[in-house]
Amino acid sequence: MWRLLAIAGGVSGAVVLSQFPEFSQQYLQRLAGKVDALTTVTAAFDASAAKAGLTREAALAQISGSAFNLDHQRDLRATFAEAQTLTANLAALRAASPLARLTMPQRLDDPETLQATWADFKPAIPTTLDGAMTSGIGYVGGWAGVALLWQLLAWPFRRSWAA
Repeated sequence: MWRLLAIAGGVSGAVVLSQFPEFSQQYLQRLAGKVDALTTVTAAFDASAAKAGLTREAALAQISGSAFNLDHQRDLRATFAEAQTLTANLAALRAASPLARLTMPQRLDDPETLQATWADFKPAIPTTLDGAMTSGIGYVGGWAGVALLWQLLAWPFRRSWAA
């Protein structure tokens, strides 16, 4: 019985994990679009600052005086920080193979991009080597997970036959 459940867990793991290469590719495409948009905002601000003879920090410091201006300054700082983080994530994900991306969940951490990718994602049959490899990893992980769970649940009911 437990072996049948373990096989079902393995097949489930294979099906789910086989979709990761395509999902990560779609996430990468959306992330690139977001980075492009943030880069445009950053470049426009930096160009305006330079035109006024200011650095980015000096221009940000001049956005003060009212609650609105302080909120705007804070929002711009957050935008610049997000652009920097997402640009680094994009570079790391682009440099990695789909299989290597499996070890980089911390680089898939933009909630908006993740949610938008998931909303539009349609599962497909894996036809690449990476898809086949992640299927195998998923099978082993699913099988092992169910087998371990079964063993843990059955453990209290085992008898000790040693005298």
